[in-house]
Amino acid sequence: MTQTFQIFIDGAYCDAATGQWFDTLDPYTGETWAQIPRCGAEDVDRAVAAARRAMTTGPWATMTATQRGKIMHRLGDLVAEHADRLAALEVRDNGKLLAEMAGQLKYHPEWWYYYGGLADKIEGSVVPIDKPDLFTYTTHEPVGVVAAITAWNSPLLFIAWKCAPALAAGCSVVIKPSEFTSASTLAFMELTKQAGFPDGVWNVVTGFGPEVGAELVAHKDVAKITFTGSDTTGRKIYEAAARGLKRVSLELGGKSPNIVFADADLDAAVAGAVSGIFAATGQTCIAGSRLLVQNSIKDAFTEKMLAVARDARMGDPMQPDTHIGPVTTQPQFQKILSYIDIAKSEGARCIFGGNRAQGPGLENGLFVEPTIFTDVSNSMRIAQEEVFGPVLSIIGFDEEEDAVQLGNDVIYGLAAGVWTKDIARAMRMSKALKAGIVWVNTYRVISYMMPFGGVKQSGIGRESGIRAIEEFLETKAVWISTSDAPPANPFIQR
Repeated sequence: MTQTFQIFIDGAYCDAATGQWFDTLDPYTGETWAQIPRCGAEDVDRAVAAARRAMTTGPWATMTATQRGKIMHRLGDLVAEHADRLAALEVRDNGKLLAEMAGQLKYHPEWWYYYGGLADKIEGSVVPIDKPDLFTYTTHEPVGVVAAITAWNSPLLFIAWKCAPALAAGCSVVIKPSEFTSASTLAFMELTKQAGFPDGVWNVVTGFGPEVGAELVAHKDVAKITFTGSDTTGRKIYEAAARGLKRVSLELGGKSPNIVFADADLDAAVAGAVSGIFAATGQTCIAGSRLLVQNSIKDAFTEKMLAVARDARMGDPMQPDTHIGPVTTQPQFQKILSYIDIAKSEGARCIFGGNRAQGPGLENGLFVEPTIFTDVSNSMRIAQEEVFGPVLSIIGFDEEEDAVQLGNDVIYGLAAGVWTKDIARAMRMSKALKAGIVWVNTYRVISYMMPFGGVKQSGIGRESGIRAIEEFLETKAVWISTSDAPPANPFIQR
């Protein structure tokens, strides 16, 4: 049965002003399972106006930081209570494994607890100024209405990453989820009502980029845009935001090196390499899609990878024994297959997979076989461009310096993995690799306490961690004269 969802503006669910809807598909069954409102400029205007009122004349504007934090803590409790239901919605929408999405949703409340606790810890400072008869201090104020544009692979996790620090700072938000995975975000809004957020603090508009996303980015009353998605779309958002001198944070793509040295624990490294590329069907910006292996162990390590890949079970993402689920969207499915063809045409050797998956239970879904290429040159497109699927390139290297050179030889710099028992090497590699995140002897680990973000064309700014709240604050300098005498010469700068 098809479910119909509504958008959320000014504390209430409602239909889009356009009166139009679009279908969302279950990537496992290929069937339409929900209808989502197709919003336009009028809906964006309503949502931004509600968010602006919440920050200027609504109760949110006059709440203390402690009060805001308590509401955020209640939201965390509600997410914990409804985690299983929300996880099932996400799986229906994006096809990722229930085991992964359930884990994400059970961990999700930590962002609300962390930033709810941080809300009243943001302190200004008294500045011991170098000029006499002046008392000076700084305060931190919310930047304004925040537009949060989320990707389709982990919608609710991205809401936590973006909105928790924004709300702790005192901002209000307008969320534009991916048109492919909007349902869980809309369902989540009911919890914000139950938590006690005032009307207008949370708003969600759904639809397509040119009709909704572009309108939101360009809106005169949006002060800050936070976006997760492709670098292509990120550039467009950055250019549009620059016209209004808006603040922007971008979490974009990656082509992360996962580097295995001969002295590593090879079984642990194999598990890390599998997690880096085949977990989440490779649909993650931190995918370790370039496996750099020291040549002295390259053949043996490749055989270990093949053994794990052969045992990977594809199928229903709701089932606990499934390892690899479907690709989330039809365009992404076609993109992955096209990159496999490109790799073959460029001379890379496909030693496993390389096709649309076939078999019982896979007939209607968007399944791509886990795929492994060898004989890959780092200059090939398969090694330089983000595939965003279960496609691995194995590249050999001889010396540590070679690994650094290969690891950094891409336009991206989101993440990197290093596998070695040599602590000195681990430290050297962590410093030398141009990446926002370096994992040593582990991979694909996240925490609300640790900053997440990249360098080069992997983005701007950081999410999570204590300093993420600074992305949503403006610093104000206050000067108070303590002198009764007028300035000696009012025509010169003091």
